[in-house]
Amino acid sequence: MRKLLGLVIVLVVALLAWRQSPHAPSRDAGSDAPRPTVAAPSRGGPASLPPEVARTLHLIAAGGPFPHPQDGTVFGNYEGLLPRQPRGYYHEYTVDTPGARTRGMRRIITGGHPPTEYFYTGDHYRSFRRIEGPQ
Repeated sequence: MRKLLGLVIVLVVALLAWRQSPHAPSRDAGSDAPRPTVAAPSRGGPASLPPEVARTLHLIAAGGPFPHPQDGTVFGNYEGLLPRQPRGYYHEYTVDTPGARTRGMRRIITGGHPPTEYFYTGDHYRSFRRIEGPQ
């Protein structure tokens, strides 16, 4: 009986810890809660962002070469956070994260051909911030 009680306590603690983790499903998924929106344009441009953003914007303006094979690929906007556009309108580019062993979570999304809109995400598409393009 004591073993069973101990097991139940461990399971309850584990469940509570999991529900607090960022990987747990949102409690209001499917609710009528308002969706996040794109932040207003950054007045400071690339200077108010991580310094690696300026390098990525320069590479976009130059047409490459890009350090990652995924750079320049179509961004699907599956999250629906950017303004609705036809498929192929948006493209994504990696903003390097110093010390990261992977591409990291930071991206620039461009819109248009040639690009006329630029968005930055530092949290892998959970939110976007409109930024000024290359000067």
